[in-house]
Amino acid sequence: MRFQRSSSIQRACLFATSIFVFPHVIAAQLQNISSPTSNQNFAQGSDPQASSLASQAIAAILGKSVINDITLNGNATWGTGGSETGTVVLRALGSTECRIDIALPDGTRTEIRDASAGYAQGEWVNPDGTTGMFAGQNTMTDAVWFFPAFTSLAGNPNVTLTYVGLETLDGQSVQHIRSYIANTGPASSTALQQLTTMDFYLESSTLLPYAVIFNQHPDDNQLVNIPIKVVYSNYQTALGVLVPMHIQRFMNAASILDITLTNAQFNTGLTTATFAITGGAQ
Repeated sequence: MRFQRSSSIQRACLFATSIFVFPHVIAAQLQNISSPTSNQNFAQGSDPQASSLASQAIAAILGKSVINDITLNGNATWGTGGSETGTVVLRALGSTECRIDIALPDGTRTEIRDASAGYAQGEWVNPDGTTGMFAGQNTMTDAVWFFPAFTSLAGNPNVTLTYVGLETLDGQSVQHIRSYIANTGPASSTALQQLTTMDFYLESSTLLPYAVIFNQHPDDNQLVNIPIKVVYSNYQTALGVLVPMHIQRFMNAASILDITLTNAQFNTGLTTATFAITGGAQ
């Protein structure tokens, strides 16, 4: 469906090791967010104002639509400084399975997130066929960062939402909501919250998501934060759903992926086979 008016994939930020932390918590999290368009349900203790704003944001995007999978097509500029241009296909099945394929002059670069085994995994594939696994600490934020309706804003009984306040970001008035998973077990609660924290910024006038900011981490040090910022703009309607036609991803304030969408499809029957990890379990 054509639009009507209305990385993470860069090798520098793909961290490939077999480190995995808090697998029992993440497994529980994944089991509760398989249907992103179901009734929203946040963790007990979530801020009522944050929950209300998140619900309004999802309603603004989806209306009455129920979406199980998405396929987005477009053009992409990849690499710091806009070093390469090509086409991109972004696919997601629910909130936990996603795949990004960027066709560039030197070949196709792929990033996959998969949770079909009950825990989060990530894999990158270079044009030359070399591949590697994400470090576990880099699979703990939302997999489908490119489509706001498939993020933690959509509801998860393990995700706590807090209202930070009315702020200004990039010159825009925004409502700031923070999401995280709070482990109820001993010792690891603080670390888990830090690794799963995501900051969402909603346009004040429309409550459409404007940006999300979270951290990635080096392979061997989950305590070092590498800030990632995703900006959504130029929302257009496709089959009754508002889709951000322009998606920009920044690392340390430098643009690493700039996407202009040209086409969106929903509920095409994608299966977990599309998101299969070939490098083995973490």
